[in-house]
Amino acid sequence: MSDSARQIENLMYTYAERIDAGNLEGVAALFAHGHIVAAPDTPLEQKVSGSAEVLAMYQGSTRIYPDGSPHTKHVTTNAIIEADEDAGTGSARSYYTVFQQLDDFPLQPIITGRYHDTFHRIDGEWWFDQRTMLVDQLGDLSRHLLFELGHD
Repeated sequence: MSDSARQIENLMYTYAERIDAGNLEGVAALFAHGHIVAAPDTPLEQKVSGSAEVLAMYQGSTRIYPDGSPHTKHVTTNAIIEADEDAGTGSARSYYTVFQQLDDFPLQPIITGRYHDTFHRIDGEWWFDQRTMLVDQLGDLSRHLLFELGHD
């Protein structure tokens, strides 16, 4: 794996680490030079750009508990990463599974899907350009999201 591909992979994992810690500001910072496109069949059907818009989206959609976390584990797998060193661009396709557990909510997967990401390098650092979040399977999201997510 090239150094750029490894940096892109680490960026993908940093997203999961920050969201599971409840660090929504840190998640938003990853999109300072990019945007998120939500799955087309969700209430979040929109494109949010830059840190401020991404932060507002997560603050309006993610349930954070008194300890500061959402009590989730975002697991990113099956990453296929391509990096173009000369152009300073990259792309990745990956799967995600989100698990959640609370005292009165046994450990379980609550959603699965895919990320389709593009990246760009600015002044030697890799950033998200676009993250498209696609939903494949839904479980009980009532303890995670502040709205109801449905699948047609």
